[in-house]
Amino acid sequence: MKARQPTALIAEDEPLLAAALEAELVKAWPDLRIVAVVGDGASAVDRALELKPDVLFFDIRMPGLSGLDAAAELTDAWDTSSKPFPALVFVTAYDQYAVQAFEANALDYILKPVQPARLIKTVEKLCLAIDRASEPAGSAATADDSLQTTAHQLALMMNALQPPAPTPIARLRQLQVSSAAASNVIRLVPLSDVLYLQAADKYVRVITEGGEHLIRTPLKDLLAQLDPEEFWQVHRGTLVRAGAIDSVQRDETGKYLITLHKHSDRLPVSRLYSHLFKPM
Repeated sequence: MKARQPTALIAEDEPLLAAALEAELVKAWPDLRIVAVVGDGASAVDRALELKPDVLFFDIRMPGLSGLDAAAELTDAWDTSSKPFPALVFVTAYDQYAVQAFEANALDYILKPVQPARLIKTVEKLCLAIDRASEPAGSAATADDSLQTTAHQLALMMNALQPPAPTPIARLRQLQVSSAAASNVIRLVPLSDVLYLQAADKYVRVITEGGEHLIRTPLKDLLAQLDPEEFWQVHRGTLVRAGAIDSVQRDETGKYLITLHKHSDRLPVSRLYSHLFKPM
């Protein structure tokens, strides 16, 4: 019986570069079928979930979601019971710092413009990865672990590519917040009272045992001013105070949910950050 033809999705916002990559793939991997070419990160996520390709070629810099952000969203949304997570290759302009980060975190990459010899090596690695994923003996048992590993690699990569702060940032001790009910009243909330922070439209919700407050400072700016030992990022839009966590439960799909002390909200944990809750 003829083996199933492997499939791939290309996400690249420059049409000429997307066409060049597709042309080189035709030469290096004739059996590969390109099922979609998209130009932004959000479309990459939607089409990947719809088509479930074997391989993803994601440009690092795209409008809206970056290639890394799109891959991170996919790790959260992917259902490993239907198919293992695709092999992931990032396409990047030459940047020695980025290349070192990719190699340190074991994520595959190719440089722009695509070099045929380098692409052939990537194709050889991808063929091996697809063959391993298709083995019936181990695929069901290891698919989720493999996805968790990919998510952890992405988290490390995203941290590695963060530009260093130009000057030391003073840590916050309290937040100046407005009430969700009365925006003209400013209160000072000690960080020890905060249970979690969550991005919501133009605001960040500040959840305490006593209620909900709002601030306008973006979550990413807050993250730089909070002690990472005290406030953990558990989702793209959620920071939780570690001391407020009562327990963490893993459901049948492999995802984690946080239960808080003295609060009924349960917080989902992105696969990108699930490594924070591995048993000791």
